[in-house]
This record gives sequence, C-alpha cells and structure tokens, in this order.
Amino acid sequence: MTTFERLQRVRDERGAGFLALLDPDRQDKEDIVRRAEICVAEGVDALLFGGSFLISTNFEGMIRAVKRAVPDVPLVIFPGDTTQISAAADAILFLSMISGRNPALLIGQHVKAAPAIRAHGIEPISTGYVLVESGVQTTVEYVSDTKPIPRRKPEIAMAHALAAEYLGMACVYLDAGSGADRMVPVEMIRAVKDYVSIPVIVGGGIRQPEDARARVEAGADFVVIGTAFEGGADASRIEAFARAIHTQS
Repeated sequence: MTTFERLQRVRDERGAGFLALLDPDRQDKEDIVRRAEICVAEGVDALLFGGSFLISTNFEGMIRAVKRAVPDVPLVIFPGDTTQISAAADAILFLSMISGRNPALLIGQHVKAAPAIRAHGIEPISTGYVLVESGVQTTVEYVSDTKPIPRRKPEIAMAHALAAEYLGMACVYLDAGSGADRMVPVEMIRAVKDYVSIPVIVGGGIRQPEDARARVEAGADFVVIGTAFEGGADASRIEAFARAIHTQS
C-alpha cells in the first residue's frame, strides 16, 4: 500500500486525516524529535516535514532522526525547494503552486527534483498548491513571489482546484500559510470540495480545535496543524485537535 493510499484509508476510517507540520528551522533536533513522538502518541496520522524557507543546514540529519523515532507513521516532505529531498521520507508532496504564475514553482523546480526523487525511491504525491489570502504576508507568499487568491473569491479557488484535478493531480492543498492571521474560509473549502473529486488538504493559521473541526465539516479531507504546536505544545492540546479532526471514531 502506498503512503497516499494509507492516508486515504485514514480519511475514510476517521472522517479526516490529522497532519502535523514539523519545521526544522523552528526547533533543534531534540525538540523536533520529541514533538514528533508526542504528536504520534496523541493521534496524529502523518507528519509533514519542511518549510518555505530554511536556514537550517541539518535538514537531512533532522528528518532521519524523526523517522528513527516514529518509524511506523508516514513521514512526508513538504518542500520549499529542491534542497528538501531525503531518502529518509516515505513520500513527498510534489507541489505545483497553481495559484501563482511563477514558472519555477509550476514546473521548473519539479524538473530538477524529479530525478532525485526517483533515485531516492520516494513516493511523489502530486499536489496542486493554492495559496489563500490570510491577512498578512506569509513567508511562502514572499519567497514564491506570487499573489494569494482573495479569500472572498471562492470561485477562483474552485477553478484552480478543478484544473489541478484535470491535470491529473492527486489532491489539492488550500493553504493560508504558516503564521497566517486568518484561516482558509470555510465557505471556500466547501465550494472547492463540492466542485472537485480529489482530496482537499487545508492548513495555515488553524490554532484552535474548534477551527479544525469547522474545516473538516466544510469538507477538508486532511487538516494540517503547524504553528499551533510550536513553542512547547503539550500532549493534551494535540489530543484535543485529534478529537476535533477525527469525526469518526
């Protein structure tokens, strides 16, 4: 069974999948390993690893340490560029930033990354990445040099998501970005989910369990939590998110 098939099974069995994003720039190796262990113990279904902009030079060492600590849970790279590739991962989100018009992020980086992904034997999960206006300029908006989709224009997100499906992508990721002031609106999630047949991932700025639940109820197949767990999130908080996201026990 592929990693993506495992994630889809989790979605089917639990109502939605709970993904925790680990950013190697925001904690040292010991902290990131400890956070991964707590996340898995409290109900996280898979770990995303990476970031839009990395200063850390120990990406490889940190991802290997996480995989050793939690070998039975899918570890999926959420890459900011072609430097974030590792054979230690189970899969990689093969992101095409379809909300922007930067050719490097539509296809250029992918051509460079594809041979390395094949050589390392990493499972690519083709993903249409849609950046949504969040009320603040996030790192991904700055680094990508793209404009986010206006939050009050769900029809634009719908058209982009459908294009991703028609291009053969496995899923679409609606993201407000790390540290966003405002989350992806539930109205936009609902509109996109009703318009496409591929799974919808939602992340960015989700800080409370009830906000995560609202996005699942709007149609999110997977919810990504990152910033809310930084700075020493405890086990009970992670468990509360798991209960909110897993609408089927």
